[in-house]
Amino acid sequence: MTVKTTLSFTDRHHAFLKSKVGEGVYASTSAAVAAAIERMIEDEQARETALNAMAEEIRRRVAAPRDSFVDHDTTFGAALQALERPE
Repeated sequence: MTVKTTLSFTDRHHAFLKSKVGEGVYASTSAAVAAAIERMIEDEQARETALNAMAEEIRRRVAAPRDSFVDHDTTFGAALQALERPE
């Protein structure tokens, strides 16, 4: 289904759209705007997927038993000692 609507653009945006249509990148300004909206939808979906994956990883780590934690001194000890040494 196609819905007809009216959009307003800045001169800069309008010139860009016209140039892309003129170069044959898009068949029309409507096609260019539709492609931009599709990209926004894809970006939003990717962001949501990434946030969900991070939330799941945080939940997994919170549920991990304490004995599976990595000791700070073991992990960063050598680096901290190197930083404390005078050059």
